[in-house]
Amino acid sequence: MAKKFAPQQFLNRELCQLEFNRRVLAQAEDTTIPLLERLKYLCIVSSNLDEFFEIRVAGLKEQIKLGGIATGADGMTARQALKLVREQAHQLIERQYRLFNTDIIPALAGQGIKFLRRTHWNEAQQAWVKDFFLREVMPVLTPIGLDPAHPFPRVHNKSLNFTVELQGKDAFGRNSARAIVQAPRVLPRTILMPPEISGCEYGFVFLSSILHAHVGELFSGMEVLGCHQFRVTRNSNLFVDEEEVKNLRLSLQGELPQRHFGDAVRLEIADNCSPQIAEILLKEFNLAPEDLYRVHGPVNLVRLMEIPNLVARDDLKFPPFVPGVPGVLQKKGADMFKVIRKGDVLLHHPYQSFKPVIDFIQQAASDPGVVAIKQTVYRTGVDSVLMEALIGAAQRGKEVTVVVELLARFDEEANINWANRLEEVGAHVVYGVVGHKTHAKMLMVVRREDGKLRRYVHLGTGNYHPRTARLYTDFGLFTCNEEICADANEVFTQLTSLGKARALHHLWQSPFSMHSEVLRAIQNETRLAKAGKHAQIIAKMNALLEPEIIGALYEASGAGVKVDLIVRGVCALRPGVAGLSENIRVRSVIGRFLEHTRIFYFRNDLKHDVYLASADWMDRNFFRRIEVCFPLLDKKLKKRALDEGLKIYLQDNAQAWIMDGEGHYQHKIPRRAAQKCAQNELLGQLANPPSRAAP
Repeated sequence: MAKKFAPQQFLNRELCQLEFNRRVLAQAEDTTIPLLERLKYLCIVSSNLDEFFEIRVAGLKEQIKLGGIATGADGMTARQALKLVREQAHQLIERQYRLFNTDIIPALAGQGIKFLRRTHWNEAQQAWVKDFFLREVMPVLTPIGLDPAHPFPRVHNKSLNFTVELQGKDAFGRNSARAIVQAPRVLPRTILMPPEISGCEYGFVFLSSILHAHVGELFSGMEVLGCHQFRVTRNSNLFVDEEEVKNLRLSLQGELPQRHFGDAVRLEIADNCSPQIAEILLKEFNLAPEDLYRVHGPVNLVRLMEIPNLVARDDLKFPPFVPGVPGVLQKKGADMFKVIRKGDVLLHHPYQSFKPVIDFIQQAASDPGVVAIKQTVYRTGVDSVLMEALIGAAQRGKEVTVVVELLARFDEEANINWANRLEEVGAHVVYGVVGHKTHAKMLMVVRREDGKLRRYVHLGTGNYHPRTARLYTDFGLFTCNEEICADANEVFTQLTSLGKARALHHLWQSPFSMHSEVLRAIQNETRLAKAGKHAQIIAKMNALLEPEIIGALYEASGAGVKVDLIVRGVCALRPGVAGLSENIRVRSVIGRFLEHTRIFYFRNDLKHDVYLASADWMDRNFFRRIEVCFPLLDKKLKKRALDEGLKIYLQDNAQAWIMDGEGHYQHKIPRRAAQKCAQNELLGQLANPPSRAAP
């Protein structure tokens, strides 16, 4: 029986998540990173914090509201966690805006990229702004005067809004003192002013500045005493009782619009907003003073993410690259089925192209020998060539089965739309298993060859999403190994049919076997170490939270197993603690690409087992999702994944952050040794120079 560990031997999830965002913010602070990329990192922090408040903070507040005192493995109550989260979030956001105002903005200005403040506009700029307001902004605004007939409007989640203080009487003799102006989402938050007017190559004006300057145009004959921007973040968890509903898709379609109007969890206001207005807004949204975030600048930095796309300055961005293609696939129009029959193919994104995956589906869709295609869809995007290929396959009469996860957070609407289109052309669309998200990344093609049916499979660690395949690190495996294909077919059968789960040859599957198999592999290393043999575990993932797995790693450490963990985001394990985890090291790599690969290595008495997975080591992945973890059986691919996916990251001394037992991280910077950056080295090894034609 596994040993029980005390709460103080685990770290809090929410605080770990804020620690991760501090590491991302450090990228924006790093002056060795191209300037426009630093701005992107600054925006990514805001985007991450939005979701953090929408989901994690909202969850803590919900627990408190329901009177629950349930604690996580760390023993902290929701009320205790929320108190610490508020304190640390305020510090992080203050640091973020200080960097924006004192470093990023001046550095951009030095490069001819300026944010033109309304207090500094000259006459020509004022005239241009006024014309833009009257022509592009005013026609789509709907100011709401607050009076008994016009109560406070429903404010959309994360929308830009203004509270306007007024004096005087309107056309009907009303003496209303306040109004709300909501900025339509169709309007850009930053507007590029012509160079001949701005006086610089790239002069941007904030929409908030334009509204501030001309809000009086909306209230004829009244005096504007004040205008203050604010933004509300709401609970975005969807509450659909999957056990009760008869049609999950219809229930979800009814619930989605309400996501934008959930309970408020955070209020952001400009720092010049008066205490009286702040108090009124807090009361309106039923928030505590600790939920108020005063910022010096735009209340939504996320919308500045578009700036680098509007600025044609390659010298201020990461160097371009062309994803490489494995040699066996470089021949133009290569027959994917013929290549896979010769041997398994491993792709390492984004260093290697995602195009072979697209080619595989497109060839399957048009190949007369292909009789069936089955695929899981978690996130694929609004525009997807893969989904279009599946639609085309169904139109050609092939048996197309798509397992669409409707509850893929923030992608629900896109997935519902794809499900509708697939059903219209006769594809079989199923929504997985009630109570379990389908998170596995699987694609299977059944092809008739020489009078027999042969299966081909693609298994991956990331989504079938061409755009994120250029931004996230992931592995994808093509194989026609009969046993692995039989395993994949069994998982598809579980998802679409009914019946007991059967034992699989090679795949570990959640919620049935993955947790126990990972435990078994860790405990096997512990047993080998106790027998005096060299034992080692290296694992890379996005998050490590599941208490029993952490406990098993602690026990492995105590037995002398060398454990290296590469965890991008939250990690509840405390490394390097005397008497607990002396043999465990944890690092996080934050760089140009989002580290998304899940890869697990167990030395296993020189058998060197290497597994790739769709799952992190979290409770939800082990027990509440459909996940697959698959081995690499080919020795060359196994070595390649070990070298490219793990060893090179353990050698990184440029983008690696080393975690201590308190959950804090130190940036690993070389003093004398040459700098070694895993992502850059992999680009050099696997990608092509930008001068080469894109695959």
